[in-house]
Amino acid sequence: MYRRILIALENSPTDKAILDHVRLLAKSCSASLVFVHVADGWAARNVRQLAMRESAEIREDREYIERISAAFEDEGFESEAVLAGGDPATEIASLADQEKCDLIAMSTHGHRFFADFLYGSVASEVRHLSMVPVLLVRAPSPGSAK
Repeated sequence: MYRRILIALENSPTDKAILDHVRLLAKSCSASLVFVHVADGWAARNVRQLAMRESAEIREDREYIERISAAFEDEGFESEAVLAGGDPATEIASLADQEKCDLIAMSTHGHRFFADFLYGSVASEVRHLSMVPVLLVRAPSPGSAK
């Protein structure tokens, strides 16, 4: 069904929901995986243009995404890690196209109307920017039972 799945990660506890789900889905489809984290702070958006060194936050993000990818490789998955910088929705949609992914998988925080209005929704933007289907898995609220 799916041959190549892009998994967008935040480097937060929210990631567990999508990682657990994708592990089962990818195993059933024998899909390869592309893990991406988009660093979107000022330094991340300008590191290339200004020939800056990576910040500690960017290094931590890179280590995180590589650690996730390596753990999936240890389980037998074909996997790669990509650390991108810039606008998360634009970078995720663009990478899905570049990597010829046929599914984008993301966790959501489960915000409702007002929170999405105030904070925006990367998932909504990705769905508008990409022709690739987007799988959204709602992460449990902090402190809630699984």
